[in-house]
Amino acid sequence: MIKDFFNVLEFDKIRERLANFATSNFGKELARRLEPASDVEDVRENLNLTSEAVKIFSVNSPPLGGIRDIREVLKKISLGSSATAEEFLDILSTMYAMREVKKFFKESDLDTPKLKFRASQIEILGNLEKQLDNAIDEHGAVKDTASSDLQKIRRDLRNAQSRIKTEIFNLLHDADKQKYFQDAIITMRGDRYVIPVKSEYKIQFPGIVHDRSATGATLFIEPMSIVNLNNDVKQLEAEERTEVLRILRVLSDSVRKNSAELSSNVKILAEVDLVFAKAKFAEELHATEPVLEKFTDLKSARHPLIDAEKVVPVDIRLGGEFSILLVTGPNTGGKTVSMKTLGLLALMAQSGLYIPAAAGSSLAIYTNIFVDIGDEQSIEQSRSEEHTSELQSR
Repeated sequence: MIKDFFNVLEFDKIRERLANFATSNFGKELARRLEPASDVEDVRENLNLTSEAVKIFSVNSPPLGGIRDIREVLKKISLGSSATAEEFLDILSTMYAMREVKKFFKESDLDTPKLKFRASQIEILGNLEKQLDNAIDEHGAVKDTASSDLQKIRRDLRNAQSRIKTEIFNLLHDADKQKYFQDAIITMRGDRYVIPVKSEYKIQFPGIVHDRSATGATLFIEPMSIVNLNNDVKQLEAEERTEVLRILRVLSDSVRKNSAELSSNVKILAEVDLVFAKAKFAEELHATEPVLEKFTDLKSARHPLIDAEKVVPVDIRLGGEFSILLVTGPNTGGKTVSMKTLGLLALMAQSGLYIPAAAGSSLAIYTNIFVDIGDEQSIEQSRSEEHTSELQSR
């Protein structure tokens, strides 16, 4: 179809409203890129999928929460880079959603073969999911237990930090040294533990000066008694970073080996998300499934962008006995709205969307829709100006 006419009919607004019902970013993207099909079998397939989603949605909803858009991180990993712990959490969350969606459809008693088939195509990567779960916690950090080396390093690090705090606590509570301190607190300067010392007692309190207050009255000194302990902490922190990077590289290698399956699964999730967005949109519009025929017969059709309480339903029949429909009438009589309703509902139906019309309404499949409207302002703007004009005339 010629896409230039989509915006004239405000199909972009329909797609944006549809996107609001999608759960995932990828699903929203598919909604915003939705295009009508011209092949009758493709249209029928898409409408059947929507009908299955409507059937399920009337009873329950699939667990689509937790889906993250991991396409970029998968691309990054495939190019040889390592992902961050936070990115692995997104992958893990999405893998959990894959498992739950597949389980949902497998256990569903409803007759929805097309959606069940799509869900069955999701490949559960149990070993990879377990590997990520063992290494990444719920906050997006590498777990202590991700490796025995990391567990030992972090245990030694906590012990070293504890010894520093004990030593500083003893210094701060030494009665002979109380007068040296501006405040009896432990603070940090340049990742080193220091004590705020009154500048006049610098000579009496041996240590390394790391900073001074704006007035110069306070010096932040690292006591000599903890210099080696601070060095131990810095060394252990460096070892921790090195081990975490090694773990992230190992996890990245594992994801890289399964990137094709993950990418396929993500696409399936997005497609399922889009289908259920269509079901939710249908509920909002009180829409019905269009019957595909060789003629168009819309009954009580409503323009989907006009307030449901203000819209005037219209019946439109075209095809069969005649193929040209001439609509006449006075200005503001609803001619433009009627024509836009016909064009927009045709686009919606051929995109697999239910239409806001009475049950049993039928639509032909159009290979192209051409629009030539002198005033191309939006339906919503038009309705607003009509309302304003009506108020002014009273």
